Amino acid sequence: MADLPREGKLARSPDFTQLIDMASESVGGKILFATDDFFAPAENLIKSDSPRRGDDEYTEFGKWADGWETRRRRAPGHDWCVIKLGVQGTIRGFDVDISYFPGDYAPRISIQAANLEEGKEPEIPQRGVRMGVAATPEELEAVAELRSSDWDLLVPMTELKPEKPASSHNYFPVNSQQKWTHVRLNMFPDGGIARLRVYGVGHKDWTAADPKEPLDLVAMAYGGACVGFSNAHFGHPNKMIGVGPPRSAADGWETARRPDRPPVLEVSGGRRLTALYRVRFSFHSKETRTVETSLNGDGELLIPGCEWAVFRLAHPGVITQIEVDTTYFKGNSPASCSLDGCILTTQEEEDMIRQKWDLPGHRWKALLPVTQLSPHRSHVLDSLTLELQDVVTHARLTICPDGGVSRLRLKGFPSSICLLRPRDKPMMRFSVKAGFRSNL
Repeated sequence: MADLPREGKLARSPDFTQLIDMASESVGGKILFATDDFFAPAENLIKSDSPRRGDDEYTEFGKWADGWETRRRRAPGHDWCVIKLGVQGTIRGFDVDISYFPGDYAPRISIQAANLEEGKEPEIPQRGVRMGVAATPEELEAVAELRSSDWDLLVPMTELKPEKPASSHNYFPVNSQQKWTHVRLNMFPDGGIARLRVYGVGHKDWTAADPKEPLDLVAMAYGGACVGFSNAHFGHPNKMIGVGPPRSAADGWETARRPDRPPVLEVSGGRRLTALYRVRFSFHSKETRTVETSLNGDGELLIPGCEWAVFRLAHPGVITQIEVDTTYFKGNSPASCSLDGCILTTQEEEDMIRQKWDLPGHRWKALLPVTQLSPHRSHVLDSLTLELQDVVTHARLTICPDGGVSRLRLKGFPSSICLLRPRDKPMMRFSVKAGFRSNL
């Protein structure tokens, strides 16, 4: 992730933790097998929420634990489990969290991975509700067909280090460009692990896409990623392009309140509109724009400034529809937003990251004019794209002046499909919602 201004508290953990957790139950991750689930089942590893303490809770098998905890091994070997990723793609890093396992955590782990062809997975018995049990001979025989002990080693045997009881994260970056579908977590020899996070970027087979159906070109599950932002104090922009609907206000991009806001907010005078936001689209550029929006019939609220986030699309394409969702942001949604797109090569993107996205204004093309936003609702808007050949590789969402957005969906068509689609009409136009004007 680019080291951009006012990045806030996110610098405390590795950049890869802002990517999607491809193993989480919330995106379809699934435990296929575990050697033992005596004190707590392996399914706890992939819970989407954080582990919690259970000091005074006991089950018939012993102390309750919010994680995967095996019995104290008294036989040769070590414990391990196999996870089918809910989002298949490139793994950037792991978080092996041993929070609340101060005396029972696994002392060492290793992690392997495989890319298994869809439909070629052996039939492994359904696990059901597990506790106080070990793998059956039938399960062991079925999982042996995976040959998981031969999978690629992404994290060699490494000692885990407990830190604070409520926050014991062990991070492991991964340098691999390969697509992965399954991971195997080995603990040596036994013990407990609260959570396993498998952070990465999704991969989609674009050749199999239906050319008549628009796709979310920025979705992280397909490979979209944030490559720059102005501020992410309460929530990273990558959360906006996550899987499924938002779960809370924590599941979105939220900036700090701008320190340059005026002491007393005022509205412009006059019966109709006068200029309002002076939007600085680059912290290092003198370029500004004056835009208009109607907040009420009496005038406009005068607030300077904006915040922005730039995304690399999962696939170059034409954006035809834009969804900006402020669900759960009831008292802190932005006043307005706009969206621009551009075409950049890989080298140009790297240059822009180093230059903190000081991209010349003429390189951006308007996809959505400055548009008023309402709290706690989804806004589905047509793009300004005029032609199916109007391809972009990157998109910049600008919010004025600050606030939170839970989801950003940029639906359209991959360029390889767009350019091959027959053009029955010389041009396709997409209307802009009435009532919003821009003099950009």
